[in-house]
Amino acid sequence: MSPKLWTKALPGEPDVELFRHRPELDAAFAHFAVPGRAAVVMTMGALHDGHASLIRTARARVGAKGLVTVTVFVNPLQFGAGEDLDRYPRTLDADLKVAAEAGADIVFAPSAEEVYPGGEPHIRITAGSMGERYEGASRPGHFDGMLTVVAKLLHITRPDVAFFGEKDAQQLALIRRMTRDLDFPVEIVGVPTVREGDGLALSSRNRYLSAQERDTALALSRALFAGRDAGLLAAGEGPAGAEEHELIRVASPAAVRSAARAVLDEAAGFEPPLALDYLGLVDPVDFTEVSDAHTGEAVLAVAAKVGATRLIDNIRLWIGAAR
Repeated sequence: MSPKLWTKALPGEPDVELFRHRPELDAAFAHFAVPGRAAVVMTMGALHDGHASLIRTARARVGAKGLVTVTVFVNPLQFGAGEDLDRYPRTLDADLKVAAEAGADIVFAPSAEEVYPGGEPHIRITAGSMGERYEGASRPGHFDGMLTVVAKLLHITRPDVAFFGEKDAQQLALIRRMTRDLDFPVEIVGVPTVREGDGLALSSRNRYLSAQERDTALALSRALFAGRDAGLLAAGEGPAGAEEHELIRVASPAAVRSAARAVLDEAAGFEPPLALDYLGLVDPVDFTEVSDAHTGEAVLAVAAKVGATRLIDNIRLWIGAAR
C-alpha cells in the first residue's frame, strides 16, 4: 500500500491531512508501516518560516516515502498566570497551508480535552533543577508543562525522530535529557534558528510588536552577535563571517558577556525600552553558567520584554581551541 492514504483537497495543491481526534490518527498510522521513517514536528501553531524549516528538515530526513506529522496544540500547562494563553495566535487554516507546502503529510490539531481528557493531568513530568534556571526561573512550571505534553505527543505520534528548533535552546536540552533519562525510543534533532533579514529570530510572538517595538527588539540579536564578534576579536581572528549556527570559535567568555551586555544596556534607554530578563553564557547540556575557564560548546542566551511581548534568542559558540 502506498504510504499516502489520502487525496489532495484541491487539484494542484500540496497534500496534507488534518486529524482532530486520536482514533482517526491511530487508524492512519496503522496503515503506514515504514520502520525508521516517521518524524514529528511539534508546534503551538501560528506557523512561520522557522516551523517550515523544521518540517522541510524532517521531510529530507525521512525521504519521500516517510511520514511527517506536525502537531498544532496550544498547551495550557506551559502558560503561567498573566501569560498570553488567551491571545496566543491561532491560525489553523494558514498553518495547514504552511505545513503542506513544507512537506508534511499529517497535521494533528487536538483540543485540550483530547490531550487532557478529564482535565489537567494529576501526574506530570518534572524538569527538576535544570528546569529552574533561566527560562524556568522566569516562568515557574513552564518546563514541567512543556515536558508533559511533549511526552504525551511522542506517545501519540510514535516517531522515530523528532525535530525542535534551536531557538528554544533550554527546551531542546530538557527534551533531550527527558528522552535519555526515561528511555524514549526517539532521536531528538535540533534545527538552526531562522532569522528575518534584519536579524530578528522568527517567533509567533513577533506579530505582537509595533514598528517601534520591533526596532528595540533587534537589540537581542545585535547583542548576541556583538558577543560572538568580541570573542573572535579577542582570539585575534577578526570579525565573524559565517552564519551564527555554524558554531563559531571564540576565546574569551568574559569578552563575550561584556560585549553582549553593553548592547542590551544601551537598549534599556530606547523608546520603548528593552527590559532585560536574563543574559547567560551556558553549558548546552545542563544550562549552568560556564566559567571564564570553560572550553567547549556554549550557548549565549538572552530573554527580554519589549512592551508586553517577551522574546528569547540565542547563538551557539565554541570556546577555546579548535575542535
